[in-house]
Amino acid sequence: MCGRYYIDDTTAREVEKAVGRLDGKLDMTCGDVLPSQGAVVLRNQRGRLTADVMTWGFPGIDKGKLLINARAESALEKKTFRESMLHRRCIIPARGFYEWDRSRTKFSYERKDAPVLFMAGCYDLYEDEERFVILTTEANPSVSPVHERMPLILEPRELRNWVLDDGAVEPLLQKTPVLLDAFTEYEQMSLF
Repeated sequence: MCGRYYIDDTTAREVEKAVGRLDGKLDMTCGDVLPSQGAVVLRNQRGRLTADVMTWGFPGIDKGKLLINARAESALEKKTFRESMLHRRCIIPARGFYEWDRSRTKFSYERKDAPVLFMAGCYDLYEDEERFVILTTEANPSVSPVHERMPLILEPRELRNWVLDDGAVEPLLQKTPVLLDAFTEYEQMSLF
């Protein structure tokens, strides 16, 4: 699961590299991004990868509840996500994301080899507002000690394929994300 992520100045520069040029109206405010907030995503616009702002979370069945993640393994089979997965895929750039273990210790995850994570997602239109979800997959060994799910992370060379090539979707949904570095604000000390 991914319930919060964060961006920094480097994220904005990397997004600009990915799309060529950012629209001056896009606000890539640094800091944490939470469900129901607007955030920059990359998507297809007339056969090009472009950046735009969308709201994080599809409206849930229960009023006030949001669907913020979709399982990569089953998103194509679920009515809520199928059309979005087939026709409206996006990429959510982030410096990193957070997960909490059972004792509520917060861990931050970032790439070892790059200043930005590109998380796979999809979007749809709800009441004239574009909204996105982040796809999650089984956690790799860097995340699994803390949580059983993690975002589906794309490599820079896979970005255009994810957004523009319908034939690339299924293989990318089955990939294992790159190993990440984990950080915590403090470490629990043991007396033994």
